[in-house]
Amino acid sequence: MSENLGKARNWLFGSMACACAIGATVLFGGCGGGSSGGQPGTVVPIQPGEPGNPDGVCPIPADAMLEDVSTPTTVVGTGTAASCTADLFVAAVAGGGIITFNCGPDPVTITLTKPAKVFNDKGPKIVIDGGGKVVLSGGGTTRILYMNTCDSAQVWTTSHCDNQEFPQLTVQNLTFANANSKNETKYDGGGAIYASGGRLKVMNSRFMNNVCADSGPDVGGGAIRAFEQYNNLPVYIVNSTFGGSDGMGNTCSNGGGISSIGVSWTILNSLFSYNHAIGNGGNPANAGTPGGGSGGAIYNDGNGMTLSLCGTRIEYNQVNAFGSAIFFVSNVGPGSIQIDSSVITNNIGGSWYTRYLQISSDDLTTITVTNSTIQ
Repeated sequence: MSENLGKARNWLFGSMACACAIGATVLFGGCGGGSSGGQPGTVVPIQPGEPGNPDGVCPIPADAMLEDVSTPTTVVGTGTAASCTADLFVAAVAGGGIITFNCGPDPVTITLTKPAKVFNDKGPKIVIDGGGKVVLSGGGTTRILYMNTCDSAQVWTTSHCDNQEFPQLTVQNLTFANANSKNETKYDGGGAIYASGGRLKVMNSRFMNNVCADSGPDVGGGAIRAFEQYNNLPVYIVNSTFGGSDGMGNTCSNGGGISSIGVSWTILNSLFSYNHAIGNGGNPANAGTPGGGSGGAIYNDGNGMTLSLCGTRIEYNQVNAFGSAIFFVSNVGPGSIQIDSSVITNNIGGSWYTRYLQISSDDLTTITVTNSTIQ
């Protein structure tokens, strides 16, 4: 199925809010990253143009729009690159609220040596806006962002941590690069972002060269891993890029781009390319294998969830097992994949393509394709 998706694009522009605002806490510090951050990592420069699929023109629902950051809670930095350190970013996330940056006129890379962790009692919303000029880097050694409503170390706030509305984490106008969660064993996967509970939203952002575990039947999410979203509402990904060019892709055992268990996703006007699922043996793992290798771009496992794609392009992703573009299995109860005005093409490897090339799914899952190309 094919259609010309057109050249027009209705971009959502966020505030470039990098300056101090009345009522905001201003964080500042010396050169480098302080005692726990700022070590140099591989430089990933701000990429030209806007993130996402330039041909994507699908409308954005109201609850997936950019968050207002005109009155930030915390501004990281005081106008120079040196004032924007990893320690101060980590402290800002721990404090919650709306976080912006004032790092000077040029793009800046902030390299972390430990994850920035959301505290569940610091919501209701945590919004991080890079103004299109901030790269958050894991330096090849650490995950970048962590949120988990059921982790007591981050404060329990309800008796039903597996289904609570807050906190709600939004990242927008940012680049996440060189994150690495391979050293995480309890809460594994999610090279750049691990989000369990509450809500997650990703807007106008890029994910490049992020990695998680090399093998395992169910671990995944080179860029993002998600669990337990409130009332089964979807994770929104809007106008964002995962990979984007050869050598910039994200990598994990499964779900080179994103991975989840029991989570629905709505992905709009976005691009997934050159991501890799490098495990081997599938799930459950074949005898004599470590398992994994499914979902070059997207890995969805769980019960009764929905994957909705609109205005999205998925290409040049690669797997060793199943679903070179998408792996989707709903174990109990039917799941749903909805593909509209999208292109899925030139993804590499894998098998179990019973209905559409590059998409592996169970027989109970319905797949609806409109105005799209899958080839």
